[in-house]
Amino acid sequence: MSTELRTLRHDGGGDSLLVLLPGAYMTPEHFVENGFFADVSVRHLKLDIVAVDLGLDAVSSGDALPAVIEQILIPARASYRQVWLGGISLGGLLALGLNADHPGLVDGLCLIAPYPGSRLTTNAIKRAGGLEVWEPTEIDLADPEFRAYRWLKAPPAGFPVFVGYGTEDRFAEGMQAIAERFPPAARCALRGDHDWPVWRDLWEHFLNLGHFAT
Repeated sequence: MSTELRTLRHDGGGDSLLVLLPGAYMTPEHFVENGFFADVSVRHLKLDIVAVDLGLDAVSSGDALPAVIEQILIPARASYRQVWLGGISLGGLLALGLNADHPGLVDGLCLIAPYPGSRLTTNAIKRAGGLEVWEPTEIDLADPEFRAYRWLKAPPAGFPVFVGYGTEDRFAEGMQAIAERFPPAARCALRGDHDWPVWRDLWEHFLNLGHFAT
């Protein structure tokens, strides 16, 4: 991906950065319009945010995440004490997969209603008897979704992750399966669907967990 990623930034004046990846058909403006930046400001958190515009074509071609790494994450490591990666829906799955493929590049994950992947992926794991017993093949590991689930089999102890979702979300079963890979304090299920009202509530819950200084 040779072109520069389009982003919107919130400057919290701190030593922490959170990079937000959008869901399908979302833009960075959606994060602003739905109060994500304002929620950081009202809490006086010393947290900078970069909301990224990826585009489905770049995601499908495989160009999007290398661009996020090269243009945002690697430079951020030189200027921030901690760098988090987050996303909503498809963006949550992309964040999970990027972290799985590049361990150590980010210091934490914020996954809001993370898309659990295609049925091809989730059904293969179910047929194997569940994530605990599933063992990926070499063919499986050519697929970033399967690599994300391989990481979920044994997430590093102490690696901070937040997983939140709406209980009426059409993907809630798969989201719950992801959330249950982490301690109870790291997950939150609220009444709601796959939409912005519950995502905003989950975002506020995440911000109140105390990961970032005031």
